[in-house]
Amino acid sequence: MASTDALPITPIDAAESEAVWPLSIEAGWNQNVADWRFMLGAGRGFGLRNVEGKWEASSLVLPLGQKLAWISMVLVTKDRRRGGVGTGLLRRCIAEVQDSGAVAGLDATEQGRPIYLPLGFRDLYPIRRWHFDRAQDARTDIAVRPFTLADLPKLALYDRPLSGMERPTLLAHLAMRQPGLALVVDAPGGRLAGFALGREGRVASSIGPVVADSEEIGLALIAKAASSAVGPFIIDVPNAHARIGQWLEAQGAVSPRGYMRMTLGNAKDLDDPSHVFALAGPELG
Repeated sequence: MASTDALPITPIDAAESEAVWPLSIEAGWNQNVADWRFMLGAGRGFGLRNVEGKWEASSLVLPLGQKLAWISMVLVTKDRRRGGVGTGLLRRCIAEVQDSGAVAGLDATEQGRPIYLPLGFRDLYPIRRWHFDRAQDARTDIAVRPFTLADLPKLALYDRPLSGMERPTLLAHLAMRQPGLALVVDAPGGRLAGFALGREGRVASSIGPVVADSEEIGLALIAKAASSAVGPFIIDVPNAHARIGQWLEAQGAVSPRGYMRMTLGNAKDLDDPSHVFALAGPELG
């Protein structure tokens, strides 16, 4: 196992977005350059270059408030795998989070989870990734409307207690980036009862996060987003929401893989997915 001291780890800044993007393409992931640019601008990237200066490995810490930070984009090109590079970068990210006094969170694949458990990460809840090409709007009386700029101040206030994350910058970025996937449901008194955001990706549009008062509202938001835009789509849904999984299966969706949400330490409200119906994605929390 490589130690972080032995590895020539260097920062990755937002100007390197196009140069580091091939790592996620090689892995078959959905991120595009806009994703990398946002993540590296809002977070802290760490990686390794080869002697020609080409990026061979990456990792990322994305702050989600003062008490939580998301670790993601731990990628190593095929030529550098099995040499402890990924573990070394992971440890560098963990140290970065702990030095800031925050709790580290991540979404682990089935292959990654056995690596994280011995490091002290604990399971919160399982997630399924769904792929589908098109969808029909759900039959519901819930009024879903397009997001407007006037809704922006409400998003973070509504999201924080239900998701356990402080992510106003991320929510604003997604709302502005893909307006066609930005939807809200109003509650009496002028507050929100739910919202959906999304973004275009390299091979599919991603729906999420979706946060709402109830599963019925969450489903209405997901169905409206998917029926109003052009697919293909991906969406990451906590397994706890069986009704949404059943609706996705009825649309022809398939779920080839899943994740486990994990933390190194305790993060308030993060272990409760009852109001989180779709994630922003494993790279964003």
